[in-house]
Amino acid sequence: MRSGGAWPSLCSRRAENGKTAMTSEAGKPNSKDEAAAGAPPEFLIRLEHVSKRFGRHTVFKDLSLGFRRGETTVVLGASGVGKSVLLKLILGLLEPTRGRIFVDGSEITHLSERQLVPVRKRFGMVFQGAALFDFMTVYENVAFGLKEHTDLPEGDVRRIVKQKLALVDMDGTQNLLPEQLSGGMRKRVGLARAIAMEPEVILYDEPTTGLDPVTADTINDLILRCQRELRTTGIMVTHDMASAFKVGDRLVLLYEGEAIADGRPDEIRRHPDVRVQRFITGNASLTAAPKT
Repeated sequence: MRSGGAWPSLCSRRAENGKTAMTSEAGKPNSKDEAAAGAPPEFLIRLEHVSKRFGRHTVFKDLSLGFRRGETTVVLGASGVGKSVLLKLILGLLEPTRGRIFVDGSEITHLSERQLVPVRKRFGMVFQGAALFDFMTVYENVAFGLKEHTDLPEGDVRRIVKQKLALVDMDGTQNLLPEQLSGGMRKRVGLARAIAMEPEVILYDEPTTGLDPVTADTINDLILRCQRELRTTGIMVTHDMASAFKVGDRLVLLYEGEAIADGRPDEIRRHPDVRVQRFITGNASLTAAPKT
């Protein structure tokens, strides 16, 4: 069983002792996999009838959800609904109780830690609290993945770090420590670290939490800039509706283990389900969805 308590390194080189995939072809398309047809699958990431329980507590029940290549999907839901659990399932940090998970058409549900390494290298992660190493400078934080998982010479690493920091308006801060940065600056450095290896997918775990509205909007603008310039697929989990409507190409609302709404921002604004309207308006006393 994989541990889902803390977020480990996404490209961990550790292999689980004695753990193997359920079949010798795990992680490769089988006759039912989308990739078997040769063309890229519609969904870069897909959850198929996924259930997840912790003891008697059910987080997801028969959840089927796909994330399209090149889109930014915002996953919404109240605290405790399972948004962060969803990210851990996608990364293989947790296994579903039931169901299957695919990345680019290949099933990853039961891969070992060693087999998951190349999968995780396709992802970048922006953590809720930035999660910078407090004993490292900004440069060392952003360069961490490049030094751990590539053989690039130091000059190339410095060039890439400078480029990514410039993309988030933080070039010139390379020698500062995290304690010398404001909350918004730390978020920017966290974003620069996430894009340093130019991942195909960026996962955002509550990227605007704890920020004032103006700083939060600046982070939203940077996310949009990275999406536009790097052409990545984005998955953001949040309960910040301003961020969701600004950043998301598509919004999904989780409620009691299920996705009860899934659509473009304008569709979600007009959604007839009162539970959806309560969440997006913040009006707990709402008893009926507004007529459109």
